[in-house]
Amino acid sequence: MSVLRTAPRPPAAPHMDEGPADRPPDPNPRRGTETAPAARAGLRGWTAHVVPPLVLLTVILAAWEAAVRAFGIPFYILPAPSRIAGVLVTDRALLFGEAAVTLGEVMLGFAIAFVVGVVLALLIFSSRTVERAVYPLVIASQTVPVFAIAPLLVVWFGYGTVSKVVMAALIVFFPIVVNTVDGLRAADPDMVNLLVILGARPAAIVRRVRIPAALPFVFSGTRIAVATSVIGAVIGEWVGSTRGLGYLMIHANAQLHVDLVFAVIVYLSVMATALFWTVSLVEWAALPWRRAGTAGQGGV
Repeated sequence: MSVLRTAPRPPAAPHMDEGPADRPPDPNPRRGTETAPAARAGLRGWTAHVVPPLVLLTVILAAWEAAVRAFGIPFYILPAPSRIAGVLVTDRALLFGEAAVTLGEVMLGFAIAFVVGVVLALLIFSSRTVERAVYPLVIASQTVPVFAIAPLLVVWFGYGTVSKVVMAALIVFFPIVVNTVDGLRAADPDMVNLLVILGARPAAIVRRVRIPAALPFVFSGTRIAVATSVIGAVIGEWVGSTRGLGYLMIHANAQLHVDLVFAVIVYLSVMATALFWTVSLVEWAALPWRRAGTAGQGGV
């Protein structure tokens, strides 16, 4: 008996007049179009953060300029923004040189306070004895006015850079310590308990769980600290100094160069803002999980 085998039929050729409407739908119709909306969302988020303050600042400066011109206010009482802008240009060498001195004091004081503050926060978290002995003193230190400390620092460390560095470090110290301690305590207790059950040592738990959990708190305190450290350096220069923006501000005010005083304020504001955003950019680069959480909101 012979077995009849049927040859497979060739696939039907498509009709020449088959159009796009006759083709099966694409299971992923948004293929290749996902990057453009993401870029537009990022641009909208950046614009939402930058444009409103710029518009408000422009309105304030315009109203300020108009009020000075309309009421004829003398420049030694309230200079117009245009006059301040002129001082920023003509005295840029003087301002830049003094700003470099103040920035050096700020950065050195911040670095010292950051290292000491993080180490002390780890000791406070690790030892109940250290916490009971030191933590109340750290909190009580914030009740002392900074102007009461500045003259003593000048007496102890002189008119040089050291007294200004110490002053900046004292102001930076508190938010770093407090935020780091809070961050170490904010670790996921279930994760900590799991590592304890698995036999992990306390140092390993701190390194693998608590420090990563504390990093957002540390960066939050650092942003506040690095901006306020400018205040500490300037206060130290006000009390006793021969260089820096604070020294320049005091002398300009004594000679009724109010436009130069406002120019110094502009430099200090730009310096503090730049330091704040520098820390924010470092946080954005160092904590990718935080970056992913803010990507949908258009934040940095």
